[in-house]
Amino acid sequence: MKNVTELKHPIIEHKLSILRDKKTSTKEFRELIKEISMFLCYEAIKDAKLDEVEIETPITKMKTHKVNEDQYAFLPILRAGLGMVDGVIEVLPTAKIGHIGMYRDEETFKPVNYFFKVPKDIKKREAIILDPMLATGGSAIDAIELLKEKGVEKIKFLCIISAPEGLKSVTKKYPDVKIFTACIDNHLNENKYIVPGLGDAGDRIFGTK
Repeated sequence: MKNVTELKHPIIEHKLSILRDKKTSTKEFRELIKEISMFLCYEAIKDAKLDEVEIETPITKMKTHKVNEDQYAFLPILRAGLGMVDGVIEVLPTAKIGHIGMYRDEETFKPVNYFFKVPKDIKKREAIILDPMLATGGSAIDAIELLKEKGVEKIKFLCIISAPEGLKSVTKKYPDVKIFTACIDNHLNENKYIVPGLGDAGDRIFGTK
């Protein structure tokens, strides 16, 4: 899985420890999702192409470089992916935002698609999919497929927690998609939840349980 990057940093491990704790409040959970998403986005755009521009400092004129934010689009998978949006737009505030609506069928454990709205020029952009959890990989694969059908060539996937099973499925199906995760957990349980995980990210972000 050469296209999988796991963040290895004491601060990330510290924040994940608080995030996983079932005693952590909804407010703090949201804040941590935002903060970790910023770190993931920072790592994901290390290969960003820079445009040369001229600016004037208080001392002199100079040539420097800026990221062209118009080349990016963030695609949160509803609803949990919405929790990551505030973090990534701190890094690229003018990037476009689309939405991919999916939910998990509790009997088949497979994703059901119900909404797909992306920028009209999405095929010209680098698409960065957002979802806190990559469990079976079903939602990720479906989201990637929808974007490829739109002609998107460069796709990345950002998640807070991932399972080896899901990573294997996504990288096997789409080896060209780079995945950035804060932590690779141990395994999936019989209900397809990540172990040790952090529970249902959507419910914890929105306080619905």
